[in-house]
Amino acid sequence: MEIRWLGHSAFQIKYENLKVLVDPFISNNPVCPVRVEEVDANVICVTHGHADHFGDTMEIANRTGAVILGNHEHSVYLAKQGFETMGMNIGGTVKTHNTKITMVNSTHSSDMDFIDEIGAGGSSCGYILHMENGRKIYHSGDTGLFGDMKTVIGDIYKPDIALLPIGDRYTMGPFEASIAAEWINPEVLIPMHYNTFPVIEQDGEEFKDRVELKNKDMKVVILEPGQIYKE
Repeated sequence: MEIRWLGHSAFQIKYENLKVLVDPFISNNPVCPVRVEEVDANVICVTHGHADHFGDTMEIANRTGAVILGNHEHSVYLAKQGFETMGMNIGGTVKTHNTKITMVNSTHSSDMDFIDEIGAGGSSCGYILHMENGRKIYHSGDTGLFGDMKTVIGDIYKPDIALLPIGDRYTMGPFEASIAAEWINPEVLIPMHYNTFPVIEQDGEEFKDRVELKNKDMKVVILEPGQIYKE
């Protein structure tokens, strides 16, 4: 299994025939090391409607034929554009390419700001990917700290790998993300949504030290955009 960080909150996750893109912000992402034409997928998961997360979803899906997972409102919008979608809502699970994907809550706005007039985008979300090899990956999307991270995501879903934002200002900062890490208690934690723009600059190594000081059994993986974590 490979988890490749493409910068910001964009990840490419591969396992056997599964190729998932989450929040494919590629072409306008100043730290992404690849061109949008180089990115492949058969599943795209969108956490919310902001341009730095919705990103190149439509261009990639048009080229690859990938199915797009998102909330009901995004699914309706995309279906009208002719794309194959699987609309979901919080707490729901779908299965595609032998993989179960559960939509979970996040605390963030979600209106679609990439269209001419900002349109209602429903609720923001995160995803739990139940991989065929038994591993569970949690992508939180943009979010602040909220209690479901402990009582639902940590206690019920128990993800093995968590991808959490640390940039502050628009999401959790390092302090709140370290608390989220305690609550979720994954084996592996990969920080995201930082150092894309000056307003969300953070020191990943400082965050790693903060988390591992509290929990020496947790592995914090600091990736540079384009790097891959493998299992």
